[in-house]
Amino acid sequence: MKQSRLIQKRRIMLVLTIMVVIFSALLVRTAWVQIINGEELSRKALEQQTSDNTVSAKRGNIFDRNYKVLAGNTTVETISITPENIRNSIKDKGLSVGRIAEQIAEILGLKPETVETKIEKQSSFEYLKKKVDKDIADELRLYMEETGVRGISFVEDVKRFYPYNNLASHVIGFVGDDNQGLEGVESIYDDELSGVPGRVITGRQSTGLDVSSSYESYIAAQDGASVVLTIDEVIQSYVEKHLEHARIINELEVGAAAIVMDVNTGEILAMSSKPDYDLNQPFAITDAIRAQHENIDEELASLEGSEYNARLTEVVQGVRRNKAVVDSYEPGSTFKSVVASVALETGACTLEDTFTCGGSYKVLDRSINCANRNGHGHQTFQEAVQNSCNPAFIQIGAKIGKSRFLTGARAFGFFEKTGIELPGEAAGLGFTTNSFTELDLATSSFGQSVTVTPLQMITAISAVANGGKLYKPHLIKEIVNSDRVVIKKTEPQMVRQVISEETSNKMRTILESVVSKGGGKNAYIAGYRIAGKTGTSEKIPRGNGKYIASFLSFAPADDPQIACLVILDQPPVGNVYYGGTIAAPVVKNIMEETLRYLEVEPRYNEDEKAYVDIELPDISGKSRQEATDILKEAGFSIRFKGKGDRIIDQIPKAHTRLSAGSTVVAYLEGTTAERSVTVPNVVGETASSASAVLRGAGLNARIRGVPGEGGAICASQSPEAGAIVEPGTVITVNFKYQGAIE
Repeated sequence: MKQSRLIQKRRIMLVLTIMVVIFSALLVRTAWVQIINGEELSRKALEQQTSDNTVSAKRGNIFDRNYKVLAGNTTVETISITPENIRNSIKDKGLSVGRIAEQIAEILGLKPETVETKIEKQSSFEYLKKKVDKDIADELRLYMEETGVRGISFVEDVKRFYPYNNLASHVIGFVGDDNQGLEGVESIYDDELSGVPGRVITGRQSTGLDVSSSYESYIAAQDGASVVLTIDEVIQSYVEKHLEHARIINELEVGAAAIVMDVNTGEILAMSSKPDYDLNQPFAITDAIRAQHENIDEELASLEGSEYNARLTEVVQGVRRNKAVVDSYEPGSTFKSVVASVALETGACTLEDTFTCGGSYKVLDRSINCANRNGHGHQTFQEAVQNSCNPAFIQIGAKIGKSRFLTGARAFGFFEKTGIELPGEAAGLGFTTNSFTELDLATSSFGQSVTVTPLQMITAISAVANGGKLYKPHLIKEIVNSDRVVIKKTEPQMVRQVISEETSNKMRTILESVVSKGGGKNAYIAGYRIAGKTGTSEKIPRGNGKYIASFLSFAPADDPQIACLVILDQPPVGNVYYGGTIAAPVVKNIMEETLRYLEVEPRYNEDEKAYVDIELPDISGKSRQEATDILKEAGFSIRFKGKGDRIIDQIPKAHTRLSAGSTVVAYLEGTTAERSVTVPNVVGETASSASAVLRGAGLNARIRGVPGEGGAICASQSPEAGAIVEPGTVITVNFKYQGAIE
């Protein structure tokens, strides 16, 4: 009996012990859940009961210097779904998930299987598509209303938009799908432009269904700051227009680059590389890409996934290279402007020094040719620059000496980065004192063996022009908030004084003579004093027939305001490749429009006045005598068509600009202008001959280019020969010096 009670007590004790252990374990677990892991579990519970969506901040604009928007934002929408809600709604309406997915996909431009997979997911939230244009989002809204299906959310968002498409694409850059800057200023100033995203927190049941008493918390996004560039949209458009034209007519597959700089501040007014790309479609396969990559469309169509993305990035990168900043090249004879400045500044040479060129010059065991194989003979320092004579510059380089040459080149900013606010800037390559041989000195003196960037070259010529002050080039004028209050302003930064005012004045005169008398005549602009230097360099390996043609200029020569550099990379073998022939006219066109836009007043000499365009008065409604008097006073002659007394039309039209002495054809009552004159061919003619031929045909001539003495001929005309036009029509004739101009 006692033994039975003892066993019973032991059993009770065992049960109690087990219960105590279980209770203790529960206490420990409860303490663990509530105290140790409570915060994490609460967070997960909150996630089940709330939807937390990011609201994108409005990215700051990128403006040109005059506050024209170069990169802005447009309103779009981000579309998402709650999968369980949309599935239940589809089921309640007796519809098919596959059919709904197919219709949503068609509207949004997605694959039906992608949409269906997201609807079937066991999750509380799925994005369908971001950055959807409002008209497409509205189309989807209408479809959902018509079907009665619920569970789709629309959140207003912003999308980057570039109103000028390709303009300054290599400077501005672009953003990715998440609005993060990927290239150019968009990348470098991403933190300033991005702002701070906001949040929308919405309550819901743990099942993911809508809460009957739902709540929403909105944390506003903070807009990004805006960046104001030194770029002028108008000047940029001039540069791009003329550079693209040059790329096409010279058949440049490798490309071209151009920069316009304010010589007195270092501000970049325009910067362009060709080919370029559309910032709104940065991954599009363009004709320029197809020209460089044969059958690229078929190749990409055969790839998918990571292989497709890698190859696409590789091929588009070619048109994204900002050649003006990231590419180095041998500058050729444009570098002689720097060498000449160093020679005068150091006293190695004077304007009275003379040099002899017999067509070549021997350095050690190597004979180096001049562009003029017959030689320039005896020439002064200034004439050596005008003639761009290699033998003379070899002699000038020898007078400077290796040490002073390298010191001078580095003082002008070569062989180191300028620090401009763009990614991927190159430094160029030079020599150390120990590695600089006599032959290197000789070839460097006329712009070979050393490499520079276009940005370094225009920065250097600006110092030559502005009195010897080397300014740090910059693209950012200021950073402003949404109210355009300046947060940060970039002041001009002078790096150093590289030459004296006296040397600068001498070089202005010398480089102006290059345009008026030397190889830069194709950059001549009537009414403006233009200074410049040609450049033609042979690419490595030598003898392959590949060249870079360039022209470097500043104006006005007596009071420099702007500088311009144009580089045309690798004209096809057999084409004209001299900088003075193909690059100088491009600079001329850019400078002429830019100087007029900047309201730099032209000053014509007596010879130029014969080619100055005058605005044609309006004589419509006037009598014969009134029209005759008006036109005579303005400097024009008149020819009447018809027998009435009142003028009803005129050719050229009123306000057209044409040369003084041109003839206006006035149509009287009862007559109408008719196309009855065949345009003659004046290509290859001199200015006087072309004008006479056109006048003889009853037409007027508008002279463009360099029509004075010295071998300039008409290179093109518009309208072209053979066109049928009205009597009195203005024919634009473009003159250019032909032949081997270094």
